[in-house]
Amino acid sequence: MLFQETMLAGVFEIHLEPKTDERGFFARTWCRQEFEQQGLNPNLVQCSMSSNPRKGTLRGVHYQTGRYAEAKVVRCTKGAIYDVALDMRPHSATFLQWIGAELTALNQHALYIPDGCAHAFLTTQDETEVFYQMSEFFHPGAARGVRWNDPAFNIDWPGMVEVISDRDRSYPDFEPQ
Repeated sequence: MLFQETMLAGVFEIHLEPKTDERGFFARTWCRQEFEQQGLNPNLVQCSMSSNPRKGTLRGVHYQTGRYAEAKVVRCTKGAIYDVALDMRPHSATFLQWIGAELTALNQHALYIPDGCAHAFLTTQDETEVFYQMSEFFHPGAARGVRWNDPAFNIDWPGMVEVISDRDRSYPDFEPQ
């Protein structure tokens, strides 16, 4: 795996290093040692996936707080997404900044999002599936979110939001503590 640091502190785009032969290719998508060598949280306690039938589906912007903060590795296994990490760490040099990355089944990239950052994505193709690996179990009391179009962040989404949950649509304007 190749770890490409982004302009957001602690967020990495991960590229595969495929070994190709007449059968196709083989590539490692997870290695605890490689994550540790990069200084990334190597703990995995939960994996999830989402299925998104329609282009323009937005999920997020979600995170967990306190001792339940979670690191995530996000990969698109079918279709394509615009994946966003938003720095919600008050003491970070990149606090309230965001980055976006195109993750597709074809480019096979993943995004590592560290503890304390929020996550969201917008599907850019119909029939998209997303696979998540998390370092912490889901704790409803620690779950937080911010609105996808909050002017405090000015996230530049690459398309129209067509499908979104009521919860994600109705988060109040963000006010820093």
